Amino acid sequence: MGNAVVHFELMSREPEKVSGFYAKVFDWKVTHHPEINYRIVETGAEGEMHGINGGIVKPDKPGPWPGNMLFYILVVDLAAYRKKVLAAGGKIAIEEQKVAGMGKFCLFTDPEGRMMGLWKAKAR
Repeated sequence: MGNAVVHFELMSREPEKVSGFYAKVFDWKVTHHPEINYRIVETGAEGEMHGINGGIVKPDKPGPWPGNMLFYILVVDLAAYRKKVLAAGGKIAIEEQKVAGMGKFCLFTDPEGRMMGLWKAKAR
């Protein structure tokens, strides 16, 4: 048995801007905790493909920081979310592509250039 991904962190130069981007596009609840210089992210994912929660932080030391990370966010309509990404200040890096027998994805970048994926699972 493998090890499940249980948390993510986004290192950010402008955590308030990045938090707003993800809250606007995906309706994530982001709670700022200034006493620990951290923003807790609750994705609210439910259903067959359970999601994970994470955090957004501005490191208290100068770079270099750990590299960008890529994770996939489950959505029901890739086209609608591509539009939301663009409206919120992101960019589409790779348009919709099929993964045989599994689903479809596209890649986007947030306002700081961090690449993420949108995932639409194949209907069962």
